Amino acid sequence: MNAPVLPRVSIQTEDFDLSTVVARLRANDKGVGAICTFVGTVRDRNDGQSVSTMELEHYPGMTEKAIEQMIDEALKRFDIFGARVIHRVGLLQPLDQIVLVAVTSAHRGESFQACEFLMDYLKTQAPFWKKEQTPEGARWVDARVSDDAALAKWGIASSNA
Repeated sequence: MNAPVLPRVSIQTEDFDLSTVVARLRANDKGVGAICTFVGTVRDRNDGQSVSTMELEHYPGMTEKAIEQMIDEALKRFDIFGARVIHRVGLLQPLDQIVLVAVTSAHRGESFQACEFLMDYLKTQAPFWKKEQTPEGARWVDARVSDDAALAKWGIASSNA
C-alpha cells in the first residue's frame, strides 16, 4: 500500500512539529541533499509597541489556493523537489509558532532561495489578516514596505497599496 500523499499546504489552529514535518517531506527520497526551513514566531513587540496576542484570520479555500500557486511558482523557478507550508490561524501568544516553510532539493542553494522566495511571497500575497492586541487596544497589521521590496527582488510587484 502506498503512503498517503501529504498536502503541500495546511492552514490550522494547532501547533506543528518541525522535525515531524521535515521527516515526512523528505521520506524515502534519496535524492534530497538539502532541506531548508523557516519558522516564524509571534513577537512580543511590533512597531515599538508591546503585543499581548495576535489573531490571524483567513478565507478558507482562497488562502490554500493562493499558497498552492506560490509553491507551483517556486517549483518553476528553482530546482527543488518539494515544499510544504503550514500557517496557523486563530489566537496566538508571543513565542507561538505561526508559519513553517520547508523546501527540499539536491543542493542547499536552491533550497535557501526557494524558502526565501516562498516567505517573501507569503508575507505580502497570502490572504491572511492579522490583528494585534496592544496596551492601546486592537490594531490590524498591514504588509510593510520592506516586505513589498523583498518580493520585488524576485521580479514580482506587490498588489498591496
